[in-house]
Amino acid sequence: MKYYIISGENSGDLYGSYLIDAIKKHDSDAVFFCWGGDYMEEKGVKMIRRLNKLSFMGFWEVFKNIFTIFYNFQLVKKDIKNKKPDALILIDYPGFNLRVAQFAKKKNIKVLWFIAPQIWAWKESRIKKIKKYIDRMYVVLPFEKNYFKSKNFNVQYFGHPLTQIINFDFLKNKKTKKIIALFPGSRKQEVQKMLPEMLKLIDYFRDYNFIIGGVNNIDLNFYKKIIKNHNVRLVINQTYQLMSISSAAIVTSGTISLEAAICNLPQVVCYKTSFISFSIAKRLIKSKYISLVNIILNRSVVDELIQQDFNSENLIFSLEKTLNKNNIKNLQGNYQELIHKLNKKFSFNDLAKDMFIFCKKN
Repeated sequence: MKYYIISGENSGDLYGSYLIDAIKKHDSDAVFFCWGGDYMEEKGVKMIRRLNKLSFMGFWEVFKNIFTIFYNFQLVKKDIKNKKPDALILIDYPGFNLRVAQFAKKKNIKVLWFIAPQIWAWKESRIKKIKKYIDRMYVVLPFEKNYFKSKNFNVQYFGHPLTQIINFDFLKNKKTKKIIALFPGSRKQEVQKMLPEMLKLIDYFRDYNFIIGGVNNIDLNFYKKIIKNHNVRLVINQTYQLMSISSAAIVTSGTISLEAAICNLPQVVCYKTSFISFSIAKRLIKSKYISLVNIILNRSVVDELIQQDFNSENLIFSLEKTLNKNNIKNLQGNYQELIHKLNKKFSFNDLAKDMFIFCKKN
């Protein structure tokens, strides 16, 4: 069969690469066309569009890039018409992917969605379109199955993919170093907002070495222009290696906060966007927290510094608290509870098998 995979973010690109390998085990004739990054490209698939042309976060940021987004949508419609895939696999990236799902459904293409849109946090009205255009939905957070069931929409839950991707045995043997990891995000606009403030910690925590966890869909010169003369190292696409040797991390809200928790790494979660985007989001988002760690456990486990609270003074205070031995001990207990909630023995092989059988039968 022919599979068309669309991911607009670095984490989705990683998941897509594992999914490609798993699908090949069940479908020896599988052909893939992908929107994503290096992880999927390394699988030898046909790449249609890359992450640096896809990833925009925030209302104002989307508006500024509206012509690029419009071009992307015209491109995907034309390409799907030409490729005629048997199945469309959407990975997260809801704003764009939901429109693609609507188009594909009209073309009688099976639409499967992995990593459900977080409509429990905002835009709950999307459930109508999800029911109408999605043939098979796979959720990864433990409470999402019951949430969608309450909306009269049956979904599949295999657990969270990070519990397969992250090597727990490797992490058990980690030796804590005097290192603070900085994860400023996977989009240029995030790095531009987040990294300069994060770098201010260097002069205060002189006993620690600082390392930036970068992503390869952002060019090195972009990072270097922000880093300038700061005493900091930059590593690219070495997230888990960096987490395994770090004492703590400052992370930009997203999948990375969940990765840090699974890696048992103390963290401070931060986010800052444009004033316009934040003002709109504040009125729309229903969730009390932004960090997946706090959302899943439904309580404040890790500090969250959002918008005007994201400043060097608060960062210093939160990082000092995070590095406190008593805090680390309490945090480890909370992280174990989180992992227990997530660890349903997720397997990309089981996920791929379900997708393959569903497409064959339908």
